[in-house]
Amino acid sequence: MGLVLMDDRDLRRVGVLSEVLCGSRTAASATDLLGITTRQTRRLLERVRDRGAGGLAHGGRGRPSNHRRPESLRAQALALLRVHYPSYGPTLASETLQARHGLVIPRETLRGWMRADGIWLTRSQRKNFH
Repeated sequence: MGLVLMDDRDLRRVGVLSEVLCGSRTAASATDLLGITTRQTRRLLERVRDRGAGGLAHGGRGRPSNHRRPESLRAQALALLRVHYPSYGPTLASETLQARHGLVIPRETLRGWMRADGIWLTRSQRKNFH
């Protein structure tokens, strides 16, 4: 297993559960300290024994969402925006793409795509200083 990203909560759990595994802390005190049920504590201990500390991280971490839009839709929308609507903001672009091209893309999704592609700048990035 490679590098596993963990947040502070997971790191704290690893420390407390490792104390339980080495015998310096009881499972009941770990339950109180972590604020979880005894059943959850047993499940986490089993997972640490089987998979190590990386087993505490969520299985879907780092994977793309199942609800993401197809890459072909993104490419088509951004191509249309670059050619026909380069000065449009995300809201107007979303409405225009739906009305003229039949592409239904939520404005926040479009905003993220436009920012990532460099078509749209945030308000603070657009500020001009004299």
